[in-house]
Amino acid sequence: MARYTESVCRLCRREGLKLFLKGERCYTDKCAIERRNYPPGVHGQGRAKFSEYAVQLREKQKVKRMYGLLERQFRRYFHQAERARGVTGETLLLLLERRFDNMVYRMGFATSRAEARQLVRHGHFIVDGHKVDIPSYLLRPGQVVTVRDRSRSVTRILEAMEQAERRGVPDWLEVTREAFSARLKGLPTRADLTMPVNEKLIVELYSK
Repeated sequence: MARYTESVCRLCRREGLKLFLKGERCYTDKCAIERRNYPPGVHGQGRAKFSEYAVQLREKQKVKRMYGLLERQFRRYFHQAERARGVTGETLLLLLERRFDNMVYRMGFATSRAEARQLVRHGHFIVDGHKVDIPSYLLRPGQVVTVRDRSRSVTRILEAMEQAERRGVPDWLEVTREAFSARLKGLPTRADLTMPVNEKLIVELYSK
């Protein structure tokens, strides 16, 4: 399986904002955006002129990198959103939010989506009593995610839960820390997704 193996801090610098790809580091002064808030490369500090296409492309790349997807996966989600009822851009974001690895991150069991993906692949979670190790699994409202008994002493999960307790979790999730479980109360609305994303630009790009 293809995956990105280079420095993820370069991705944040390229998009010009924090994508929160490195967990706790993103909240400290060590964050690359805090140190060098300009695109990577020799000409990073030069003035850039963006065409309409470039603006749309950057928006797509931002969302794709935020959720840790490759182009083929991302395009598949877009076509799925296009076929569904409702506004295509908003449906796309909701599909991405429902991914199991993203939900594990949102629930506070991991410090980043990349860490959540690895923990899911290693089988640390169960959904409604059944083991699920597929990061792209789409959670439905009402489903309960629980950390497996043998995984409740994993340091990475405990540290992530401690950090999440300080920062809080979204209102559309119900987390029971004592039971190492969380429930998806309902799908978030577009207003609940506060990331600086203009999904209309992505729709315009793929509609060309």
